Amino acid sequence: MSFNTSEFDDDGDVMSEINMTPLVDVMLVLLIIFIITVPVINHAVKLDLPKASSQKEEIKPQKINLSISADGAVSWNGEALAVESLDARLEASAAQQPQPELHLQVDKHAEYDHVAQLLSAASRHGLGKVAFVTEPGSAR
Repeated sequence: MSFNTSEFDDDGDVMSEINMTPLVDVMLVLLIIFIITVPVINHAVKLDLPKASSQKEEIKPQKINLSISADGAVSWNGEALAVESLDARLEASAAQQPQPELHLQVDKHAEYDHVAQLLSAASRHGLGKVAFVTEPGSAR
């Protein structure tokens, strides 16, 4: 960078000033370039594409509500069921994929023998997912 030595200030010292005009010109050109190119870069079509997953989709197993009353009567999803047809329904349920879950609700005055027979029949047919359902406040 050279200084113009022909210009002196009032004291006789050399004046050293930087010419800002070329810098302002370059900055204005860059500003115009950015103003023009930014909308072109961000211009895109928004699409809602489906998402793929490599994980196997889990199918929720069906729930079967079995209840045993105090006198030993069995009901299947709220429907009264004869003890003779229990084996046929358990066998049909064991053949389903995925196997259903058995939710067993037993009256507190029912004999344990009825519960043991039902659990034995479920195990014999290959149904392994058994849950015991209780009412809140009854576990004393």
